[in-house]
Amino acid sequence: MLIFRRIITAILLPVIVSVMTCPASALDKQDIEGQFQKWLAEDLWPEARKNGVSAKIFKAAFSGVSLNWKLPDLVPPGAKAKPSRPQTQAEFKSPGLYFNENNIAPVVSQGRKFAKKHENLIARIEKVYGVPGRILLAIWGRESAFGRVSIPHRSFEVLGTKAFMSTRKDLFRKEVLAGLQIVQKGYANPESMKSSWAGAMGQPQFLPSSYLEYAVDFDGDGKRDIWTSVPDTLASIANYLSKFGWDANRDWGFEAAIPEYVSCALEGPDQMRKISQWADTGITRISGKEFPATELQKKTAILLPAGRSGPMFLATPNFYVIKQYNNSDLYALFVGNVADRIQWANKPFVAKWQEVTGLTRRNVMKIQERLIREGHDVGGADGLAGFKTRRSIGLWQEKNGSQPTCFPSKALVDRLSG
Repeated sequence: MLIFRRIITAILLPVIVSVMTCPASALDKQDIEGQFQKWLAEDLWPEARKNGVSAKIFKAAFSGVSLNWKLPDLVPPGAKAKPSRPQTQAEFKSPGLYFNENNIAPVVSQGRKFAKKHENLIARIEKVYGVPGRILLAIWGRESAFGRVSIPHRSFEVLGTKAFMSTRKDLFRKEVLAGLQIVQKGYANPESMKSSWAGAMGQPQFLPSSYLEYAVDFDGDGKRDIWTSVPDTLASIANYLSKFGWDANRDWGFEAAIPEYVSCALEGPDQMRKISQWADTGITRISGKEFPATELQKKTAILLPAGRSGPMFLATPNFYVIKQYNNSDLYALFVGNVADRIQWANKPFVAKWQEVTGLTRRNVMKIQERLIREGHDVGGADGLAGFKTRRSIGLWQEKNGSQPTCFPSKALVDRLSG
């Protein structure tokens, strides 16, 4: 075993001293690089071998790999994790910034071009997976600008570094082992496995575990090539959404007009009702059109990403399938709006997003912490206003004689801090 460990250690690249974002002397870095090589040989390799990875594959994956000191969220051995400044101090911004037309219109324009270019391919993918091509195009455009964004990092450099010394070592250990399985199974080679700084790979931005579960070979060349193959990329996105329960007979949702007397605290996928029931409360489509007759007996959820201070929606379960791709209401809305505009030349949302000023994420955390003390389920005090935080704000406002807005504000911070 000792001889084999020495062999594995010897095949890895000698120390490379790079610029790092956390303080450490060159000597410290050299020592840590040595610890990394030892960790690869004596910790990661034995587990990889148990999982069926050969020495040849392990060598190929980590040949030339050293620690990437430029990655964020690193905690070198012996160092303490620093508090996350962006989480506590960053400005809390209006959700409307996510839908700036200067950003969204080019994605729509390019999406229409690619819809025509890949019309036959998209039709075949839709037939197999039941996911509309417009949704696939919107995600493809959002994740990698239709494959045009540079994905510069070597996957095993990122995953290895983060598995060895990051704030989420357990997560990245799982992912680096999954990456080794990708190579062992012959789906890709280490040189082609390019990732983001966060380890997300290829045009769909899959982590290795998601790649193993959802990536497909749709062009029939024997590879699951999400880096250069458009068929494999789009079909892999479709397979992902399909596996998470996409309903081919429904859309993602409707922009709605919700009367003031309908409580904004009714928001959330755990409070779904039939569209006919929402309609009985006075909720309508903001476009003035009727809800489709085929939808009336199907369930949707109230969705208020900016509380009463922006566009409001009835979201179908498909909306929450999109959130499985990226757990953000704004991401899923971006995908839905871009998709609709790609296919039907729809316009931006009708209602306007109001500005949010004078708040930091620390302010929002203070609101959440106060609501938690009063027994509300806000989904965690993280400085992000998810639907549980929004509706908890609405419930507190209703109870304390305020007009419910279901969204953080400077006035609310001042009142809750008093």
